[in-house]
Amino acid sequence: MPQMLLIVEPIDQRAERGRTAGEAVYQRMLDFAGELQAEGLLLGVNSLSSAARRLSRRDGGVQVWDGPFAEAKEMVGGYFLLDTEDPEVAMAWAQRCPAAEWATVEIRSIGPCYM
Repeated sequence: MPQMLLIVEPIDQRAERGRTAGEAVYQRMLDFAGELQAEGLLLGVNSLSSAARRLSRRDGGVQVWDGPFAEAKEMVGGYFLLDTEDPEVAMAWAQRCPAAEWATVEIRSIGPCYM
């Protein structure tokens, strides 16, 4: 099963950082993605915006909420999908990820929802 590095960051961090610092951080993340690509490990990578919607379908009805969500303290800011089944390989790369300096890098295996 592939491994995913989820970048979980404080919700207001991007605005507080500002554009110039944000562009520098983004370049560091692009460089990290390049290293993963060079090693043949990168299956996918994306940065995610803070804009979000939630949907729930229960008892025949649908409820939709528009973000930002007041109760949220963190957001998934992006991910790296790695072509490795070894969680220790993923952990080693998570330790090298620049985002670990300002966010949390969560390592998850990709697999069926019944596991």
